[in-house]
Amino acid sequence: MPTKTRPIEKFAAAAAKCSIESAVYGKCIVADYNNVYKGKCLTEFMKLKDCYVANYKKLK
Repeated sequence: MPTKTRPIEKFAAAAAKCSIESAVYGKCIVADYNNVYKGKCLTEFMKLKDCYVANYKKLK
């Protein structure tokens, strides 16, 4: 009987492959953390999201 991968395990595996994008996004947010607003660092966030989605799809 094959082992079923839980969604959180797939999320963790996909997110682990995006450490560079995570670091860039985190640095952008922390650069001015007293002035965080919706849409701040949107470009960096979208690169992180794209990395995550691409890696998540590979885990199917």
